[in-house]
Amino acid sequence: MLGYILKRLGAMALTLLMIITLTFFLMHLIPGSPFNEERATSEAVQKNLEAYYHLDEPLYIQYLLYLKSIASFDFGPSIKKSSQTVNEMLGRGFPVSFELGMATLTVAVFSGLLLGILAALRHNGLIDYLAMTIAVIGISVPNFVMATLLIQQLAVNWPLFPVATWASLKHMILPTLALATGPMAIIARLTRASMLEVLTQDYIRTAKAKGLSPVKIVFKHALKNALLPVVTILGSLAASILTGTFVIEKIFAIPGMGKYFVESINQRDYPVIMGTTIFYSTVLIIMLFLVDIAYGILDPRIKLHKKEGK
Repeated sequence: MLGYILKRLGAMALTLLMIITLTFFLMHLIPGSPFNEERATSEAVQKNLEAYYHLDEPLYIQYLLYLKSIASFDFGPSIKKSSQTVNEMLGRGFPVSFELGMATLTVAVFSGLLLGILAALRHNGLIDYLAMTIAVIGISVPNFVMATLLIQQLAVNWPLFPVATWASLKHMILPTLALATGPMAIIARLTRASMLEVLTQDYIRTAKAKGLSPVKIVFKHALKNALLPVVTILGSLAASILTGTFVIEKIFAIPGMGKYFVESINQRDYPVIMGTTIFYSTVLIIMLFLVDIAYGILDPRIKLHKKEGK
């Protein structure tokens, strides 16, 4: 187990280094400079700014300086917001994105599992067709379209919920619903398919023959084995949701990480682009690692290390 974890940690570090390298050089291949729009400044001032941010150095020197900086967990100052550092911006944006993400993940997982289980238990029945119709709609309709529909119906036509900002529980409901529909639909379909397969296994027939209640059969015997495909995609879903869905945060004017990422791309704010990308990638890599660990917990047949002699 320890050997497996050490190998995975090494692979995670190498993966993150590759992401940093690719992002850094691809970002600098974009024509132009962060100071191209500074029409009011003279050429001498622009050169001084470029020297301050090391943009006048050869690209490989910039890369090495950046690696040295992030080795101490310092993402540097923002180019466009010189009074702020990237660490400060992430420190303000991530808690908001995390709060929204946890609410979204909770709604998506519980509603998706419930729909999937009901659909499997009532296979080819009305509940099955209704649940899968909801799932198809959730997958087919992009979250920004769903957000627009929710705003139109529940904030404009019926002013039940506020549209923008992030101040109370009511402000969380619409963006949470808009974000949760897609993951909920994916989880529901995976749960249904996996449950249908598990319910045909011999040990389920044995449990039924022993006279166990349907609730005990489903939640004690079937669901645990049916969760493996769901856990597989839950890592990437959780990472993308917890770090902020940029479009939804922009639509609802939520001050999360998405706001800074979108602004940094438009303004070519290199440190912010790199900081948010590295942060997102780190969360994603950690979540995928936790998924692998969860495999061994949910199914003891899955070993995290090779047996001797094999």
